[in-house]
Amino acid sequence: MSFLLAWLLLAPGAPGAVVVMPVANMYSGPTEDTDIVSQAICGTSVVVLEEKDEWVKVRTPDAYPGWMPLKSLRRYGPDDHPYASSAKAVQVVSLSANVYREPDVTKHHPVLTLPFEARLAVAAETGNDGGRWIEVRLPDGRSAWIQRGDVDSNPRPLSVKETIELAKRFLGCTYLWGGTSSFGFDCSGFVQMLVRRRGTVLPRDADLQAGWEGIKPVKRNQLRAGDLLYFGESPQEITHTGMHIGHGKFIHDTTNEHPGVQISRLADQPWTKLLVACRRVK
Repeated sequence: MSFLLAWLLLAPGAPGAVVVMPVANMYSGPTEDTDIVSQAICGTSVVVLEEKDEWVKVRTPDAYPGWMPLKSLRRYGPDDHPYASSAKAVQVVSLSANVYREPDVTKHHPVLTLPFEARLAVAAETGNDGGRWIEVRLPDGRSAWIQRGDVDSNPRPLSVKETIELAKRFLGCTYLWGGTSSFGFDCSGFVQMLVRRRGTVLPRDADLQAGWEGIKPVKRNQLRAGDLLYFGESPQEITHTGMHIGHGKFIHDTTNEHPGVQISRLADQPWTKLLVACRRVK
């Protein structure tokens, strides 16, 4: 999904790059003194829109713009394909996964610790122990090794039931403003990830999600598991989102009471008062 979208965004002639850090912050301006608007994870291909000193303005596969330090990226050459698009690749399915410089967990500390959904190009799948390890080519060009149990070579779209099971794996994951990874989500980043696992790429922000043409309105009394919930002072002032999981409950990443991914009851305050829109993926 994400690499195909990246391929489409990287039209011929468009300057592109790939994220080389585990998680790269995206800022509203070309300085760390500005606010973080989103993130991009390792292996994500981006379009370069603008450059200023040691900063670049990029657009991610969900069409979201923001500024990154140049050190977060490796540029593509004019004849390069987007990273992990023309060769076999794997995607991290553990909440975090260590990558090593050799197929052994004891000899050296990890080269990188990657979040869920990070994408890596495969170099070779044979290791010294009969297949436990996969050799990968990192976005910065280095060779490294990852354990097979941490990745999936052919991730498929999930059913609603499977998506809810996935969502519960993140219970307790910390809240992080602008976060889009298992190292820390914000509310819309968490919902965007869950819907992406179903095969649909939502807009990044909650208010944009609620108005997106790829989802349709649903009445509160007709909610099903997997429907999306949007909260705020009014339908024009949406500030929070979560996913309905059935039986009057929903899962979300929130700063309410204790920051992090948690399950709440829709009938409880402040949620029942603040619910202003219900949506279903078409």
